[in-house]
Amino acid sequence: MPRLDRYLSKQVGISRKEVRRVLAQGRVKVSGIVATDVAQVITVFSHITLDGKILQANTPHYLMLHKPAGVVSATIDDTHRTVIDLLDQAFKDQLHIVGRLDFNSTGLVLLTNDGQWSRRLSQPDSKLLKRYRVSVEKPLTQEYITAFNEGMYFEFEGITTRPAQLTIINEYAAEVGLTEGRYHQIKRMFGHFNNKVLRIHRFAVGGLELGDLALGQCRGLTGIELENI
Repeated sequence: MPRLDRYLSKQVGISRKEVRRVLAQGRVKVSGIVATDVAQVITVFSHITLDGKILQANTPHYLMLHKPAGVVSATIDDTHRTVIDLLDQAFKDQLHIVGRLDFNSTGLVLLTNDGQWSRRLSQPDSKLLKRYRVSVEKPLTQEYITAFNEGMYFEFEGITTRPAQLTIINEYAAEVGLTEGRYHQIKRMFGHFNNKVLRIHRFAVGGLELGDLALGQCRGLTGIELENI
């Protein structure tokens, strides 16, 4: 994250020495407070003014969307409708996706313009639990639970998946919990048993649950949800 003096020097076109003088005169405010420290760290969402003139006033946005099947988890696509196309917010072009869903999968997708937040959630070390309801073609057995919990070897990447939760709902449906997101991971894990996946629906990410949000609709996250994720 940049220092205040570097930001002002670049934004206003003045030297670092001049920045010190401007700060000493109390002409700069960061988030409503007079700034005096040249080394103050700012973010893309810091509200910055000079002599009352706004230099930066970005607002962070955090949304959850109920993605329908047949929609691409992308910001731009020349062929298919994207999750961004589903939005009617004026700021939608500022957003990017946090954790994608396959074209035919449905469920919870997060969108934001806060790159630091999305990177934190996406880092492997975060071990953020994503939960899915999965329908398959052949009957499920205890053998699946054991194999998912032990992790599976993916020959193409030469890796073994992290332990995954699998709870059998009925003979042809299960809930799956993953803390990683390998390419087509759920399909490949069931593919280990030659069992075709018919439907994947993500209903939760961390402490966030889709709830009764209608298909194709989105809403902003609450402060409590942002803390709990």
